[in-house]
Amino acid sequence: MDKYRGTLTPEERADLEHLVSVGKAAARKLTHARILLLADTAAEEEHSDDEIVAALGVGLCTIGRVRKRLVTEGLAQALNPRPQPARPGKIKIRGDVERKLVQLACSDPPQGRCRWTLHLLADELVVLGLVESISTETVRQALKKTRMANPTGREQLSEHSCVLPALEQPETRSFSGETDRFPDSPRRLQLSLPS
Repeated sequence: MDKYRGTLTPEERADLEHLVSVGKAAARKLTHARILLLADTAAEEEHSDDEIVAALGVGLCTIGRVRKRLVTEGLAQALNPRPQPARPGKIKIRGDVERKLVQLACSDPPQGRCRWTLHLLADELVVLGLVESISTETVRQALKKTRMANPTGREQLSEHSCVLPALEQPETRSFSGETDRFPDSPRRLQLSLPS
């Protein structure tokens, strides 16, 4: 690995020392400033990378990256960490893709299979062109979100787990003007009349 050696001007060094002494900046920015101060070749005593690691508790790669950015991109870039790439949304499956996934999970499994697995569902979504790529964990989370049974776990998908049953009112029988909503309960059996 090439070792980049950077030299700070007196003004840059004063700015970094002020930044560190005040301590009102992001932790990573302060760490980078300390690395640059210790690695400065214009200082009376230049510290080796191993000494910087021991003093600051950072990795050798971090020191190398900060040195390189100082030499190639300048002080401002060496101090400020690169922004992290944008992370994708939590759940990739939404709308029409989610509906199609539920339809697939509720449909009959492919020939030669007794049930849909997460791998089969993920592969089928890719084959249908609904997604470019998808992990089985994303499929599992989408099914969990829609309150589906786990197709590869202890429960298996069936006709009953895909269709929510309509709420039915319990039978009612009247007995001397009262409504009996629970005709088979142990307390009410004595009062129930055969129909």
